[in-house]
Amino acid sequence: MKYKIALRKTDEGYSVSVPGLPGCWSQGATEQEALENIQDAIREYLAAREELLEGAVVREVEVVP
Repeated sequence: MKYKIALRKTDEGYSVSVPGLPGCWSQGATEQEALENIQDAIREYLAAREELLEGAVVREVEVVP
């Protein structure tokens, strides 16, 4: 699965977030480290989201602009 990320250079290194997954972000001293860290953060985010949905009835809705 692919996710768009927002990578920003900071004074401490790199900050990275996933606009499609609110609250999912990470950082790293180098760009490569930040990219590796965000992959781990995405995996953990998705696992936590699945746990929160256990026992719930999940449906999809279509929104037309």
